[in-house]
Amino acid sequence: MTVTGTAHHATHQKQKQKQKQKQRYAFVLLGSVQATLIFTFTSISVPLPLIERELDLRHADLILLNAAYGLTFAGLLLCGGRLADRYGGRPALTAGLVLFGAASAAALIAPGPGTLLAARFAQGTGAALIAPAAMAVLRTVFPSAAAYGRAMAVWGGLSVLGATAGNLLSGVIATLLSWRGTFAVPLVVAVAALVLAPRLPLATAPSRGRALDLTGALLATAGITSTSYGLVVTHALPWTSGSVLVPLLGGTALLVAFWYVERRARDPLLPPRFLLDRRRGAALGAIALSACGTSLTFLVFSLHLQQERDWSPLRTSAAFVPFAVVLLAAGRAARPLVDRYGARTVTAAGLGTGAVGLALLALTGTDAHVPYGYGLLPGLVLLSAGAAASFAGAAVLATEGVSEQQSGLAGGVLNTAMEFGPTVLFALLLALGDDAASLAATGAALAAVALLNHRTRSSTTSKESPQ
Repeated sequence: MTVTGTAHHATHQKQKQKQKQKQRYAFVLLGSVQATLIFTFTSISVPLPLIERELDLRHADLILLNAAYGLTFAGLLLCGGRLADRYGGRPALTAGLVLFGAASAAALIAPGPGTLLAARFAQGTGAALIAPAAMAVLRTVFPSAAAYGRAMAVWGGLSVLGATAGNLLSGVIATLLSWRGTFAVPLVVAVAALVLAPRLPLATAPSRGRALDLTGALLATAGITSTSYGLVVTHALPWTSGSVLVPLLGGTALLVAFWYVERRARDPLLPPRFLLDRRRGAALGAIALSACGTSLTFLVFSLHLQQERDWSPLRTSAAFVPFAVVLLAAGRAARPLVDRYGARTVTAAGLGTGAVGLALLALTGTDAHVPYGYGLLPGLVLLSAGAAASFAGAAVLATEGVSEQQSGLAGGVLNTAMEFGPTVLFALLLALGDDAASLAATGAALAAVALLNHRTRSSTTSKESPQ
């Protein structure tokens, strides 16, 4: 090799190394933000009894406070995804972080339940901008399809990791400081991300020529939020109550109108064909059910351990430590498994494993007379391993073949399945009136989607084999 060739090779290697460092930096920053968004969703689950006593809340108020963040988060995600695609990922990310951080600060010092509730709604609004914008930036950081797929295999597990961290850390923080301290975590992360965000690439070029589809945005936001609210209040009110039926039926009608409008719009907020892809549909179903299984488990057992077994918040958080350990180990194993066996196989295996875990929890987990090591631990371990695998595989499937111009849309749809799906399923399952029955039904649903993923894989093998 000539001197010139050697120098060129050395320069090329340095550029590759620099590119990898930039990718690692961006992924760590964006991944930390994504995990924090889900941390914020679950961070008040363990301290709920403390908040109820200090603020003298009714049961219905407590449920709304717990759900407020998810209502605006899920309701505005599609709009947030379009804004990220239209104005660029980094500007949308910055705007979302400002709102998210300000709302977290307001929640931290909230003098009463009204201010705290408003802050939770505002946090969800900021999160709805951040989540799709982060994925838009990530798509530019990893331009090749293979690199992006590997990144998404890890990204898929960040949400359940954030949810687990919310349950673990919230009990520790509430015991050592106060339940208000749980809002310091999203505030610190938002401020740090704002400082570091200028080093991120601008992501997709802003496409201001595209219409915003305001009609679609209003219908989707109002429909998802109204339906979610109607389902949430079923925990405190009968299904025949006007406070349930009006938002539930009204929200459903708005969503039907949204689908009708989108089919005829020239530049729709959510192109119908985006969801009609069989693999993407199965992946979004897997994400929704996996999120439902984990969130249902966290809430049911956080309350069960404190109210029926008289455990402290700190001890309750400690009960989920094995879940976190297995989750981290399974998350590390998921990426090479996706590379070796394919995303659909890993998703189906994860859903099946999670279903077994939920079945065990339904059988013995809610019995206060069964020791933790026999009743809760085996189910938690299996659910954790299954959730890590299903999220990793489904995230790859849900974003497969998505262009840079639709990366914000993909992020919005993926996170909507993660937030809105559990809200729907959670209300329907708890309507059974028995926690064990709810867990068993969730497990059966997970198994059904695992079978659907397997059949989808079989039916698409012939299409993929030439590639």
